[in-house]
Amino acid sequence: QVQLVESGGGLVQAGGSLRLSCVASGSIASANAMGWYRQAPGKQRELVATITTSGSTNYADSVRGRFTISRDNAKNTVYLQMNSLKPEDTAVYYCNAKIRRWGTGWNDYWGQGTQVTVSS
Repeated sequence: QVQLVESGGGLVQAGGSLRLSCVASGSIASANAMGWYRQAPGKQRELVATITTSGSTNYADSVRGRFTISRDNAKNTVYLQMNSLKPEDTAVYYCNAKIRRWGTGWNDYWGQGTQVTVSS
């Protein structure tokens, strides 16, 4: 079994900051790309940011320059530092990881989501 557990969401005023964390645990042989997605009410889930094991990053245009993704490969943990938050950043944020379990191939895993609410 593999579990992704997010933490760090909450309520913040516009212009504030939050830091999300996501820890992958279980029978993990290797973790490849990890990332964050978000889903606002009535909208589709969208990519926020991804990061490879070598540290290459990719950001949605809407968050570039405000959010920073990072990871600790030894701890199978990915972080999302969110600065200058806007009300439109309000959503449930989901962690995603491409993980290979011992004796199996690569699969996508998702966390349960953490709510981020930005008040104006």
